[in-house]
Amino acid sequence: MSYAHTVTVALPFQEAVQKIKESLAEQGFGILSEINVRSTFDAKLGHPSAEALGEYLILGACNPALAQRALTAEPDMGVLLPCNVVVRRAVEATRTVVQAIDVQTMVQLSDNPQVHEVADEADTLLNAALRSFEAQHATPLDN
Repeated sequence: MSYAHTVTVALPFQEAVQKIKESLAEQGFGILSEINVRSTFDAKLGHPSAEALGEYLILGACNPALAQRALTAEPDMGVLLPCNVVVRRAVEATRTVVQAIDVQTMVQLSDNPQVHEVADEADTLLNAALRSFEAQHATPLDN
């Protein structure tokens, strides 16, 4: 089972970060957190580890209305929030990878139909953000 939805574009890393944030915002998602994994590796494991990783950012995306519904239906769902979106680019890569959690993997632990309904909506919106991002930034090589 795949646990992520993935798109790859020929954008520089920082531009991809900005553009996916815009696409997420269009679908009602805000960014609650940003984890710069490369900086963390640099600080904790040393520069060679950071360099080997390349650029790697984890965005904690949240749609407040959906989060409220999920937490109302099942307060324990908070351990699975926010929805992670990863933007990464390997050292020698010419393309940037953007991935969003497949929300269905998060709710397999719940039997609550309300939670599954929210997950379906969240997954639809995350996919819409990725597809919009991909469509806006596809190059002739992508087609």
